[in-house]
Formats: sequence, C-alpha cells, structure tokens
Amino acid sequence: MVARLTYRRQCRYNTKSNKQRILKTPGGKLTYQAVTKSSKGPKCGDCGKTLIGLPRLRAKEYRRLKNREKRVSRAYGGSRCAGCVRSRIVRAFLIEEQKCVKQVLAEKLSQAKEQSGGSKKKGKK
Repeated sequence: MVARLTYRRQCRYNTKSNKQRILKTPGGKLTYQAVTKSSKGPKCGDCGKTLIGLPRLRAKEYRRLKNREKRVSRAYGGSRCAGCVRSRIVRAFLIEEQKCVKQVLAEKLSQAKEQSGGSKKKGKK
C-alpha cells in the first residue's frame, strides 16, 4: 500500500499555488516537496511573442539577476524581439528617406518656378 502524505504547509487544498511533488528522503520516507509556479516568461511589447535568450522566472527572482542576464545585447534588448527591432529600424530609415525625397522635389520645383518665372513677360492688367 502507498503511504498517505499530508501537506507540510497550512493550505490543505489542491490549488494552483499549492502544487506538490512526491520526494523520497534518504531515510526511505515519502514526503511532499512544494513546487513553485513557473512563469510564462517575458514577452515582446509590440507583437506579444516570448523573448528568446531570457530566463523564464517569477518577478521576484528577476531582481536577483545581473543586468546582463536580464537583457540581450541589442537595441531594445529585454523588451522587443529581433523582428520588431528590425521593422522599427527599417521604418525609421524609410521615413528619413521620404523626408529627403520631399526636400529634393521641393528644390526642383522651386528651381523650375524660378526659371519659368524669369522668362515670362507680364501683360497689362
């Protein structure tokens, strides 16, 4: 027959926060060992995917980590995934390019106005 086990903490119900695993002690007895909850891990702020290269810890345990363990060595390392960072960089580059193109077109238009405006004669009103 299997030995009956009793909870070692005060909560006596099989709840999410009171999960236990059976452990055999060196003396041969079976006892309960409390299992901590596993977290879902850090997610990307833009797309919601889980971030790779970061440990999946509870919020309290992140405080004990060093800064290099909390982030990846990249811009937006611990908060955005690589795909979102790439799209941000590309978007910023395209916006800057668009500004340059607008400026060049405006210069061409102003030069065209100067050339056409100088050659025309004004008539009587």
